[in-house]
Amino acid sequence: MHRLSALKPDIISGFLVFLIALPLCLGISLASGFPPTGGLITAIVGGMLVSLLGSAKLTIKGPAAGLIVVVIGAVTELGGGTVGYKRTLAIGVVAGILQIILALVRSGVIGELMPSSVVHGMLAAIGVIIIAKQSHVAMGVKPEGKEPLHLLAEIPQSLSKLNPEVFFIGIVALLILFGLPMIKSQWARKVPGQMVVMAVAIPLGLLFDLEHEHTYNFANHLYHLSPDFLIRLPASMLSAIAFPDFSMITSAVSIKYIVMFALVGTIESLLTVSAVDSIDPEKGTSDLNRDLLATGIGNTIAAAIGGLPMISEVVRSKANLDAGAKSRWSNFFHGAFLLAALMFIPGLLQEIPLAALAGMLIYTGFRLASPKEFVHVYKIGPEQLLLFCTTLIITLATDLLIGVGVGLMLKLLLHLIHGAPVRSLFKAIVQEDRQGDTLVLRVHDSAIFTNFLGLKNRLASIPDGVRKVVVDFENAWVVDHTVLEKMHRIGAQWADRELVLQGFDNHKAWSNHELAARRRVTRAGAL
Repeated sequence: MHRLSALKPDIISGFLVFLIALPLCLGISLASGFPPTGGLITAIVGGMLVSLLGSAKLTIKGPAAGLIVVVIGAVTELGGGTVGYKRTLAIGVVAGILQIILALVRSGVIGELMPSSVVHGMLAAIGVIIIAKQSHVAMGVKPEGKEPLHLLAEIPQSLSKLNPEVFFIGIVALLILFGLPMIKSQWARKVPGQMVVMAVAIPLGLLFDLEHEHTYNFANHLYHLSPDFLIRLPASMLSAIAFPDFSMITSAVSIKYIVMFALVGTIESLLTVSAVDSIDPEKGTSDLNRDLLATGIGNTIAAAIGGLPMISEVVRSKANLDAGAKSRWSNFFHGAFLLAALMFIPGLLQEIPLAALAGMLIYTGFRLASPKEFVHVYKIGPEQLLLFCTTLIITLATDLLIGVGVGLMLKLLLHLIHGAPVRSLFKAIVQEDRQGDTLVLRVHDSAIFTNFLGLKNRLASIPDGVRKVVVDFENAWVVDHTVLEKMHRIGAQWADRELVLQGFDNHKAWSNHELAARRRVTRAGAL
């Protein structure tokens, strides 16, 4: 009885997260070119299995909107339909094994090395792509275009051809999701917007009789409705399971997507773990390598039975924390509730209109590409906005891998232009000086994202008895935003010692932001 009482907060938070996750798993799966059950399989494995393998205790594992673009790209390029789906499952299995290898060689720090402006630019691009694709679904129209920029350009045309009743469901979903946070009451903050959408959209679907194929007249125009506008689930749990097709696994396309699955999934997941750690009231610090190992095992198993790639998902993890979760059992119970829903209420799930799921994904896409993101990045510094926008635009015009690659190369180029010596691009040059209970680390040449790991390792191996660590940047020509942001987070997590950053008297900041990038100047001007 005592054990059950101790688990009560995790059962409650797990149930609340389940309410959010259920429609999102279905929507993300469909948007990714997978059967709707693909997202549920992943969340069930991520909750009930990965939570027991030592994943970060307060994060929720499952499919994420951030991977929609990568997955649908793989499905499409590998043949589309069932063929592309099963070949993409094979990519998921290999990418999961790659994540396991990365964890075993302790590469969990990869998330620490990614510049936030490039990551946010990538996520903003994903948000724009989601909006471009799902806007047509919310209008009940099949677009002709396939590429993001074409889909965006086609939105006005789809508006002229929209299906009024389908569009009404999509608009209601968006009004609920955008309007609910504006209500200044306690109940509105506690009720998941996604479940309110379901509570309204399912009756609307029944009212419009989406279950039966028919036509209706609106403004002297005939429109067609059918079960194609609803979720379709398999007849049984066993028929929901699908197995990978490895016939194309050594092709160039498969190798490209293996890298993208592993890279984007690992980065997103590790960033989420770090973000959740930073807002954890108990200020816990997760083992990134252990979490990556658990995620890799979960991905391998999920893909082997028909599931989407999984990550530590930020929205559900934040909701989990806000709901009062105390341990990784909340993730377990969220998965258990999803399994129960799939087993016992499949009929109800099949009444969910696709337009409602599209509205949820459009809302998620807007949050990823919110105008506030542009403003936030600009406040940190104009060079951060340049990196953000470059990554976003190149990703929209090409793909995620190229977009991120160009963003990283541009950031390195900017560091070289601003005076970072080539010899310090990948090696931190740090001089240590112990003075009683104070340790001074003097950084020479540069402190940038590509050499941050060396500095981080010094901070992770502070000798016993040190109560204050001073990092002096006086002799560093360039100190970038990524380094300052990561060090600020490290200092916030220290409970028994103080971290002080100094030596900026001869540096010029790119903006008034406390974590803005800095470059050293001479009396004659900037180098």
